[in-house]
Amino acid sequence: MVKERTRPADEGQQLFSEKKDLVVHNDDFNTFDFVIKTLIEVCNHEPEQAEQCTLIIHHHGKCVVRSGDYSTLEPMYREILNRGITATIE
Repeated sequence: MVKERTRPADEGQQLFSEKKDLVVHNDDFNTFDFVIKTLIEVCNHEPEQAEQCTLIIHHHGKCVVRSGDYSTLEPMYREILNRGITATIE
């Protein structure tokens, strides 16, 4: 007899409540100023923080721009994508 493995009822909810990172990736299309403006408007960064993140993205290929639960990051992620910037939630 094969036993069916079941998931705990809250496992799906746990996936959404775990801490995640919103990561912006480097590209050859968007300007520094546009990415800085986006981070200020979408992620509520201070100008200096947005500028530092943009430099990290440029030099290292990506940067964690915000951390939190999935439900908090997902709207920011969608807006960043809508603006033509590459991002992931990891």
